[in-house]
Amino acid sequence: MPNSEPCASPLELFNSIATQGELVRSLKAGNASKDEIDSAVKMLLSLKMSYKAAMGEDYKADCPPGNPAPTSNHGPDAAEAEEDFVDPWTVQTSSAKGIDYDKLIVRFGSSKIDKELINRIERATGQRPHRFLRRGIFFSHRDMNQVLDAYENKKPFYLYTGRGPSSEAMHVGHLIPFIFTKWLQDVFNVPLVIQMTDDEKYLWKDLTLDQAYGYAVENAKDIIACGFDINKTFIFSDLDYMGMSSGFYKNVVKIQKHVTFNQVKGIFGFTDSDSIGKISFPAIQAAPSFSNSFPQIFQDRTDIQCLIPCAIDQDPYFRMTRDVAPRIGYPKPALLHSTFFPALQGAQTKMSASDPNSSIFLTDTAKQIKTKVNKHAFSGGRDTIEEHRQFGGNCDVDVSFMYLTFFLEDDDKLEQIRKDYTSGNMLTGELKKVLIEVLQPLIAEHQARRKEVTDEIAKQFMTPRELSFDFQ
Repeated sequence: MPNSEPCASPLELFNSIATQGELVRSLKAGNASKDEIDSAVKMLLSLKMSYKAAMGEDYKADCPPGNPAPTSNHGPDAAEAEEDFVDPWTVQTSSAKGIDYDKLIVRFGSSKIDKELINRIERATGQRPHRFLRRGIFFSHRDMNQVLDAYENKKPFYLYTGRGPSSEAMHVGHLIPFIFTKWLQDVFNVPLVIQMTDDEKYLWKDLTLDQAYGYAVENAKDIIACGFDINKTFIFSDLDYMGMSSGFYKNVVKIQKHVTFNQVKGIFGFTDSDSIGKISFPAIQAAPSFSNSFPQIFQDRTDIQCLIPCAIDQDPYFRMTRDVAPRIGYPKPALLHSTFFPALQGAQTKMSASDPNSSIFLTDTAKQIKTKVNKHAFSGGRDTIEEHRQFGGNCDVDVSFMYLTFFLEDDDKLEQIRKDYTSGNMLTGELKKVLIEVLQPLIAEHQARRKEVTDEIAKQFMTPRELSFDFQ
């Protein structure tokens, strides 16, 4: 039903949203083209905006409207609030600046990482905060102060992050959580578990089980190349580990028992036509949040808190986990959320591993990097050199500048580039040249380290075993 029909009742809109949501999921499951999926997602967003305007509240999958009272919430603010759409599979915004993260913090109910928290991390670790913290790339948290309380009182915690292995080649955006997690592992000196959700990719993508597992191993090699300590890091494939660890599977079942179908429909948008594998998967992503899922590492201890660095689109999984944790006698996991790494074409969407020009891949040559940046990186510059010199460029939408905020370590140099580009002293071509000179050695060094990661080394990382740590 077109959302522009003035006579559409809230119930009709509700049903239209459910139908459109089903269409979006079927297009994704059927590997439809990106344009087709984007168009369907935009229609879904539009319907949700209309629903909120009519009802004065957000659409909830398990709460159909009863007898709605007239509402005055018809203004532009209602539409603006639903402008961004974020879930574990789709990130959509109409703003060239990208997602409005301050609004997302309010909507998700997390807390902003402020200067006070960053200073506290610096005091606790004795280390300068990572550039991702200094620049607001990791911008939101849940219970990080609680983790720091524990750390300062010599109480243990561990790190958990993950990767959904949907293709053999990872791109630079995939490195963000791992670069930061390695820093956390180094400064806090704690063990780390990394979940490879090959089961999830088998359920959502057109892959065989062997392909999904193969991608998990290849992606694990890229992760290992980030420099993780083999004595403190366990990387596991769900397809492998679920059958090896009774502790892990017991926790999966406990979580499944405490989450209803209605709840996962409301959280993840599942429908009656989704496979039962998809519906039960969130419990598998939740289970590593609890220390006794890894008896070889933590024995039967259930009191060790978990800290999860991840992109904020994964937060729905852990909101569910935090809701379940106290009901099954475990501490709630804490989280650190990152922003999204923008596609070369602009910050409106996440990158796609299926579009080679949407990002810089870890397998790209120096020449490919140069070509992609020069040809595809969205520019915040003006139409002509004369205009650019006069009015300057816009760093808020320029992808080359955004990429430098992730990868250029020198704060002073980054600020000088921002000033020069904004004033018009630096042209787009010059800005792109700086980015190319940063990315080429970064990717080349990663490729050199990746070559040293043999099948045997990957197997060692992925074998359940004791890890080295100083927990009392």
